[in-house]
Amino acid sequence: MTAPSFTFAKATKKAAKARLAFDGPSGSGKTYTALTVATTLGQKVAVIDTEHRSASKYADIFDFDTLPLDTYNPQILVQALTAAAAEGYEVVVVDSLSHFWMGTDGMLEQVDKAAKRSGGHGMSGWKEMRPVERQMVEALLAYPGHVICTLRVKTDWVEGENARGKRQMMKVGTKTEQREGLEYEFDIVGSLDLDNELTVVKSRCRALSGEVVKRPGRQFAETIRDWLDDGVAAPTAAEFRDRASSNPDATYDELIALYRDADRNGLIAAPVVTDAGDSMPLGEFIRDRGLEAKARVSEAGQVPA
Repeated sequence: MTAPSFTFAKATKKAAKARLAFDGPSGSGKTYTALTVATTLGQKVAVIDTEHRSASKYADIFDFDTLPLDTYNPQILVQALTAAAAEGYEVVVVDSLSHFWMGTDGMLEQVDKAAKRSGGHGMSGWKEMRPVERQMVEALLAYPGHVICTLRVKTDWVEGENARGKRQMMKVGTKTEQREGLEYEFDIVGSLDLDNELTVVKSRCRALSGEVVKRPGRQFAETIRDWLDDGVAAPTAAEFRDRASSNPDATYDELIALYRDADRNGLIAAPVVTDAGDSMPLGEFIRDRGLEAKARVSEAGQVPA
């Protein structure tokens, strides 16, 4: 067996796009906070609204476009992100991502349907749907602009002490309505309480690590923006797609090299729009071009001199 070849390269910090998540119970200000950050990070903002068009209530405060959804198959989110990328939205807010987990036609329902189709149990359903969920997550991570997701949190009532020192029943968040471990996919995760106080529970931005921010506003968003802009410019999936399609005579080896470059930049799973207007992962798009190049060489070799 041939040993694999590894090539190490000097690590560099690249100017990146935000991958943020804000969780909290109903009434904690998730949508408002997400829009505050989104409109600071970019001018052209889209909201994928699963919360019964609630984001539009802030249309007199923020400038954004909205896409209301009433069904939440994870593949629909991939298609929506592809459409948003094609329209050039600098920031996409998914409000909320939880619906694609536990809403109508979300992951949990899809797993049940897959299990019934196979005549098996829940594990057989997960086996079929895990790649679909992964495709959705990869589409979020590979979006060419900033992505901000809100997450619902299950709530409970507990006895506590108010600001005046009196005992009373208080509503608190207990558990995020999303699969465990999803927070690892984001650069910054903040938990909001009913006073719109945000606790940064995870951060790759050292300036925000462990911070508690009362009513996060533009200053909070500007700290994120400054951190993201500190680095060299990174290529986008759309640029790789254009490089793959701009030269009809590109060789198989050239396209393989392009595929590896896209892989090094973490963009293989990024959704791109094909010439036919369909959505396809960038890696598949480049691979198809490579197979076409190989077929051209094969056909040319069969032509008599």
